[in-house]
Amino acid sequence: QVQLVESGGGLVQAGGSLRLSCAASGRTFSSYAMSWFRQAPGKEREFVARINWSGGSTYYADSVKGRFSISRDNAENTVYLRMNSLKPEDTAVYYCASRNKLTTAPMTSAYGYDYWGQGTQVTVSS
Repeated sequence: QVQLVESGGGLVQAGGSLRLSCAASGRTFSSYAMSWFRQAPGKEREFVARINWSGGSTYYADSVKGRFSISRDNAENTVYLRMNSLKPEDTAVYYCASRNKLTTAPMTSAYGYDYWGQGTQVTVSS
């Protein structure tokens, strides 16, 4: 059974930083692209960042480009999201997700991911 467990969320002031972690088990982690999504209250889940299986290719939503950095450690079965210069509008529950290898959905679509973590809350105060 595949499990994704996020950690590292919390309350931070605007301009601050956090690093989220997502520990994976039950799947050959290094074979799968991974992404982070987020969902704010009353809003749809939105794509944040994606990293390919090797870590050699990354992609970001325009809203976080230049501020967030996604990385992975395949030896530790963990993917990270480093978030700098946080803004109040970054407040959301952040989820990591493992991409389905057979999907034709765009990488930014939640439909292309078959396993999700439980989420970790990030709150940025102004």
